[in-house]
Amino acid sequence: MNADERRFEVLRAIVADYVSNQEPVGSKALVDRHNLGVSSATVRNDMAALEDEGYIAQPHTSAGRVPTDKGYRLFVDKLSEIKPLSQAEKRAIRSFLDGAIDLDDVMRRSVRLLAQLTRQVAVIQVPTLSRAAVRHLEVLPITPSRLMLVLITDTGRVDQRIVELGDVISEEHTAQLRGVLNQAMAGQRLAEASAKVAELPDEVPPNLRDPMLRVATVLIETLVEHPEERLVLGGTANLTRSITDFPGSLRQVLEALEEQVVVLKLLAASRDPGRVLVRIGEENEAAEMRSTSVVSIGYGSRDNPLGGLGVVGPTRMDYPGTMAAVRAVANYVGEILTGR
Repeated sequence: MNADERRFEVLRAIVADYVSNQEPVGSKALVDRHNLGVSSATVRNDMAALEDEGYIAQPHTSAGRVPTDKGYRLFVDKLSEIKPLSQAEKRAIRSFLDGAIDLDDVMRRSVRLLAQLTRQVAVIQVPTLSRAAVRHLEVLPITPSRLMLVLITDTGRVDQRIVELGDVISEEHTAQLRGVLNQAMAGQRLAEASAKVAELPDEVPPNLRDPMLRVATVLIETLVEHPEERLVLGGTANLTRSITDFPGSLRQVLEALEEQVVVLKLLAASRDPGRVLVRIGEENEAAEMRSTSVVSIGYGSRDNPLGGLGVVGPTRMDYPGTMAAVRAVANYVGEILTGR
C-alpha cells in the first residue's frame, strides 16, 4: 500500500466513524477501532496531510477531525461499486410497492419506503402527462347519453372524464368509438395523440360524427394539459433528528423542500436510470441546499425516462447505503410504471 492508498484508508475510517458517531475523530480512536496496520505516529502524519489537502478539518480546538465536502467527494468517487441490497431487503421493497393501486399510491409508497430505508428526506418527481404515451383509452357508457373516458398512460397515470353526448348512443356505436379512438391513439405520445384525435370527427361515418366530435373535444383538453411538475416528499421530520448537522440552515432547507422548485431542478439532472448522482454540500447550486447532500437517480428506462427520485440529508450521510437504497427503489418504481 503506497502513501496515497494508506491516506485514503485513513480518510475512509474517519468518514465511517464520523457518520456513525457524529463526533470528531482522533488518531488514537482510528488506531484502536480500525486495523490500519501502521503506528499512531503514521496515522497522525496521514491526518495532517489530509488536512493540508482539504479532505478533513478540525471543527474546533479538540484533537478530532471531520470530513469536509471535498473529503466526502473523494470517498464517494472511490466507491468501486454500489453494494446491492440483501435479498430480504429487495423482497420487502417489491412486496411493499407491488401493493400500490395507482400512480399516486406508487409515489406515496416510494417516498415512505425510501425515507425509512435511508432515514433521510425522500423525494420523487411525479411523471407529467407531457412525457407520457397513451397505453389505452376505455370508453364506458354510464347512461345512454353519457360516456366515461378513462385514459391510461404508460407512466401509470389514469385520467377520467365525462362526456355529455346530447343524444342516445347504442352499445354498438360505443364499441366503434372505442375501437377507432384506440387505433388512433394507442402508443402515441400525447401531443401526437391529440393531433390525431382532432382529425377523427371528419374521418368517421356520419352517424358517429357528432359523438366523436364531443369525445374529441374532451380528450384534446385532457391531452394538451401540461400540469405543473410536482414532487411527493416523505420523511421530512428525519432532518430534525440531528439539528447540529445544519448549523443555522435547517429552516432554509425545510423552506426549499416546501417550495419544491429547488429540488425539481436537482432532480431534472437525474434523468439517467443507470447512474446514481451525488451532490455534496457546496456542489449544490442553490444556497439553501449547501449544508445538504442530494443522492438521486432517474427512474423509468433509458428510452422512456419518467422522472427522478432521491434523498436529501446532511453531508454526514451513509453514502454507500443511501446510494444502494435509492437505486433499488428507482428500479422497482420504473418496473411498475413501465409495465415490465
